[in-house]
Amino acid sequence: MSYLRPRPRCDLPRPPEAQPLAGSAHVWFDTVDRLSRDAPPEAAAATVALAAARPVLPGLPSDRPLVMGIINVTPDSFSDGGRFLDRPLAVAHARRMLADGADLLDIGGESTRPGAADLPETEEIARTAPVIAALRDAGVTAPVSIDTRKAAVARAALAAGADMVNDVSALTYDPAMAGVVAEAGVPLCLMHAQGTPQTMQIDPRYDDVCLDIHDWLAARIAVAGAAGIPRARILIDPGIGFGKTVGHNIDLLRGLALFHGLGCALLVGASRKRFIGTLGGADEPEARVPGSLAVALHAAGQGVQVLRVHDVAETVQALRLWQALTHIGNNPR
Repeated sequence: MSYLRPRPRCDLPRPPEAQPLAGSAHVWFDTVDRLSRDAPPEAAAATVALAAARPVLPGLPSDRPLVMGIINVTPDSFSDGGRFLDRPLAVAHARRMLADGADLLDIGGESTRPGAADLPETEEIARTAPVIAALRDAGVTAPVSIDTRKAAVARAALAAGADMVNDVSALTYDPAMAGVVAEAGVPLCLMHAQGTPQTMQIDPRYDDVCLDIHDWLAARIAVAGAAGIPRARILIDPGIGFGKTVGHNIDLLRGLALFHGLGCALLVGASRKRFIGTLGGADEPEARVPGSLAVALHAAGQGVQVLRVHDVAETVQALRLWQALTHIGNNPR
């Protein structure tokens, strides 16, 4: 089996033969590597598929990275556990993120950090669906994603006004999830994780972390397709920090362009994660904002469509400067 990995670039001017990477107005490529597990990389021809745009949700831009604001309505998330468990605080935080420039929100009621215990679905519903309903009642029209592994939680969130499902188990936890998403006709994010939250950081191993996760995600895309969820409604997430060492995370971030070959929008959630603190010398999650911005800009430069972040205002500002420096048009946006 072989794999196509475009070499993303953001510098200007672009040569005439350059193509936009996955529809980006800022990232381009004119060289593609063909990879295999048993031979050195070799040059390959660029394909139209690698240049095609990957819309995430109707009404949202598809030519620049989208910023997804994280709303954890949990007592035990690694970064902000307990701060937004109270519903009015969660709603206020969500509205502040939107005012700061978030394109969409991701609301989760169960922590899936390393070592986290499973949460009963009734409690997860009680934490998430009322927050989504309160946002809609307050006139918030921005897209909302429900971050859950459970079909009942997704169903309740969609009924409350959610527009998308973000399943960190990629349909492996709850057999009913695929049917709920297919029936609702909403986008679905499939994330890679090696093991469960209880086991994933116990000596994770890969033959080739990028190719192994590529193949795993390709198989999950096929499962979703068989359940009636078309590729055009699927996002993929390599799962930074979920069953990965620091080295695995770095290799994945360096190789993000490989995943464009799967033909889906690409979401990356590295915000404030432990590897950033390990490499950047920041023990507390709140001190990892500068490192998170560095990773977000790197991911943007790899053509990633969605950046899932805690620090919306800082990420939006950094991206606006990056966009101004890399936009091919005469007037930066």
